[in-house]
Parts: sequence; structure tokens; C-alpha cells
Amino acid sequence: MRITAIGHAGFLIEARGLRIVCDPWFTPAYFGSWFPFPSNEHLDLRRITNPTHLYISHLHHDHFDPEFLARHMSKDATVILPDYPLDTLEQELRALGFTSFLKTRNTQPVTVDGVTLMVNALVAPTDGPIGDSALLVDDGETRVLNLNDARPTDLDALLSLGPLDLLLLQFSGAIWYPMVYDFPEKMKQALGKQKRQNQLRRALQYVLQLAPRFTVPCAGPPCFLDDDLFHLNDLQQDPANIFPDQTVFLEYLAQHGASQGFLMIPGSEGVLTPQGFQVAHPLPDEEVQAIFTHKEEYLTAYQARQRPVLARIRASWPQPRADFLPALRAWFEPLMAQTDLTCAGINDNVLLELGDQGIVLDFRERTVRAWGGEAWGYRFRIDPRLVEHCVRHRLEDWVNELFLSCRFQASRRGKYNEYVYNFFKCLSQERMQYAEGYYVEQGPVRETWEYGGYRIQKRCPHLKADLTRFAHIEGDVLTCRLHGWQFRLSTGECLTSDECRLWTRPIAAGEEAPVGEAA
Repeated sequence: MRITAIGHAGFLIEARGLRIVCDPWFTPAYFGSWFPFPSNEHLDLRRITNPTHLYISHLHHDHFDPEFLARHMSKDATVILPDYPLDTLEQELRALGFTSFLKTRNTQPVTVDGVTLMVNALVAPTDGPIGDSALLVDDGETRVLNLNDARPTDLDALLSLGPLDLLLLQFSGAIWYPMVYDFPEKMKQALGKQKRQNQLRRALQYVLQLAPRFTVPCAGPPCFLDDDLFHLNDLQQDPANIFPDQTVFLEYLAQHGASQGFLMIPGSEGVLTPQGFQVAHPLPDEEVQAIFTHKEEYLTAYQARQRPVLARIRASWPQPRADFLPALRAWFEPLMAQTDLTCAGINDNVLLELGDQGIVLDFRERTVRAWGGEAWGYRFRIDPRLVEHCVRHRLEDWVNELFLSCRFQASRRGKYNEYVYNFFKCLSQERMQYAEGYYVEQGPVRETWEYGGYRIQKRCPHLKADLTRFAHIEGDVLTCRLHGWQFRLSTGECLTSDECRLWTRPIAAGEEAPVGEAA
């Protein structure tokens, strides 16, 4: 099997005549904030634009690049479609001209010309823009799992075809936290260090649990070339920066004695056989290393080449309307009226400061109104031009455009509230109904396990990770290593967020597991 790096989470996987292009990204994303790192400007597009198959893992714009797909990708390619409950990804791809789809079923293998494919679709409201996925490719001799941004919890399914040979693994930041928050600097540094370590530990856990022979870190980090955002790049391996690069994770792997790691940059080609994995780079090794050891110099030159692109992007931002209130009220209030669980989960005011306009989303009264100075739980200060773009295009997912741009400032009172960002991810009736239904379907706790004298629910309340695999318990604190969320065993209290609670209770002497529960 041959694997060619396209950049970021992009790969060309060639096996037994199949040529599968995964997540090709070339166009600056999120209002020109994110660029591929290292640059993939030099790639010969003829290698990747006529594949037999196209796989788009999810709709985040560093994975789904509609401009590139529309202009360059052959529409004869068959799209490997994840088993999502909403058909948003299929609709977007059909709008670009794709007509051939291989509709997979979650974790069910399908064979195409002697190659077995399996897609693990994740469907929580917090997964990507309502959906993320991973692709496994098995040519009969070797198996590759492209995990990209996905964080699956059912690892047994991913190993059901046999041991993995190569894992393509996300390890770096893809979020705006904590940089955009107006926390005190010392607090922001502490949170950044914690976030960076949690990311590295989470990726390491996948390596340890999946036990591949080889690992390639990918799907990040992006780089930031706009002058306003350039400081977000990790130029000096800052322990508080959430965007460590591939060399940082490879060193981290080596320190923990984990699977053999390989660096791939855009244009690197790897040949995977039962005997090993051989990687050839498009540049001499010393030039490849210089990208990372002289990163500021590399990014400054990259920035200079992209300044005309950045200027065009900024010039495209529309002039904002004088009053956003009527448009946001007409859009948001009908959604708030049908979202009992989301509104209960937020249960507060969310303030949007758009230039000199203040607009309150009141999730207790389910109204949108002008701000009169009342208290708020979250406050977002956003360039009105960016909100105008969202309103004009009726963007159903502000996370996948606005928030990931890092072009805003945020404040919050209290702990992180996941429901707030999920609301802005579900700005259509279809999306909001799906999110509400997902919350309802979680249902009562049934499966439990025992540890240290406690009976504990098996699935993490956050994203349903299997705690028998991912829990780390120290004293009275249980940490889910998948996302770093913490709970007190004695009370079930979540130490990370207010809206989650862990079901747990002490086991009395001689007590047996209740009927209907799996201990």
C-alpha cells in the first residue's frame, strides 16, 4: 500500500488499483485564519485530482474544501460517505457536482475490488459539525486507519479486521480555547499548558490502545499567517501553546516508548508492507527538518507569499447592517422555542457584542433582544463583518466558520458550557431537532463497572467514551483520558463543566449488580 501526504489531514491512499483521496485542503479556511502547515503549495495536483474514490471525513473546512473540490477534483470519483444521520455532507458534495456515492454503514466493512473499507461515523452534536469519521483501509496484507480529527470510543470495532499497521493520527489543537478568552495571563498560560498536555496524552492513548506498528501524526497543526493571528503559531515549542507540531508529538511518542513514529510533509510518500514502512520526502532531510527547527523563518516567508491572498479575503468581508436584532431574532427565536434541553443546558444570557450593538440571547425566556446591561453567562465580541457574512449566507454552523477563525474575544462566568457552542453549531430546525433528539436518546444509565468500592456508569457523560478503557482514577477523582474531563467518585460532580454528572455510588458489602446492569 502506498500513502502520499497531501497536507494537514490529506492523504492519497493507493491499494490494489484503488486511489482514495482523503480530506484534501488547499484553500485558507475560517475567514483566512488557517493555512496548511507545512505548505502544500508545491504539490503537483495531477497526482491527486483523478482518484477512483474521494473520502471527506466531515465538514470542517480544513477537511472539506469546496473551492478546491469544485475547481480541481474529478467528479467521476466515487465518494465514500460516512453513515451520518443528517445528509448534510452528501448534499454539499452533490452541490459541487459529485454523483457517485458509496454509502457505508457504521463500522460495517465493505469490499471494493479486493480492498476492504470501513468507516466509523461519530454522531454526537459535539463531533465536528454534527459528525466526524475515521476510515480504515485493508488491502489484505496491511491495514491503515485514518483517524483524522475523529475520537472514536468503540476501539474494538476498529480492530475487528485485525491489528493495525499504520495509524494516521490527529494530535494538535483545533480550537480557539483558551487563546480568545479574556482570562488573566497567568490563568491563560496554565490552561494552555493543560490543554496541550491533554491533547498529547489523548493521542498517546489511541496509540497505546490501538497498538499500530507505525504512527504518522497529522491533521494539524494549522498555521496562522494573518498579522493579527501570527502570535498563535508555536514558534519556540511553548508549553502553553495548544498548536504543537509533528516533531513535538514524535518526541513525545519516543519518550513514552510508544509505536514507531514517522514524519510526513506534503509530498512525502510512504510504502507500507508487511515487512515495514519506508518514507521518502520531497525535499532533502535537512530542508525538511529546517521547516520545524527554523519555523519562524519558514512561516514569515510563507506569509509573504500569501499576503495577496489574505488581502483578497479581507476585502471580501461584507459591510455590516446597521441593526442585527431583527435578523437574529427572526432566526434564533423559533429555534429556541423548540429546544427544551439546549435552553435548559444553557439557562443563562449569551451576549453578542457586534461593534456598538449589544444583543442578548436569553435562554431562560427564549428571546433575542437588545442588551440593557443585564448579567450574562457568556459574552462574545465579534467583528460585525463576520457576523454579516454568517447572516447573509444563513450559515447553520457558526463554529465551522466564525469560532474556529479565532477572530473574536470571549468571556464567560463559571465553567465551560458545551450547550452554548452546540447551539451555534445547530442553527437550523433539522440540526437543532437532531441535537435535541440525541440528548433525549442518551436515556438512563444501564451499564456500570466497579472500581475501588464504587459502581460507576460505563460511558463518560461527556462523549460516551468507554471508561473501562479511558478512565484514570487517582484518589477521589476520575479522569476520562479521551478529553480530560474529570469527576468526583464520591459525589458524581463534574469538575470540568456544569452540565455533566457521573452516575456513581458506593457498593455495599455483599451487594450484587442490579438486574439490567452490566458490572
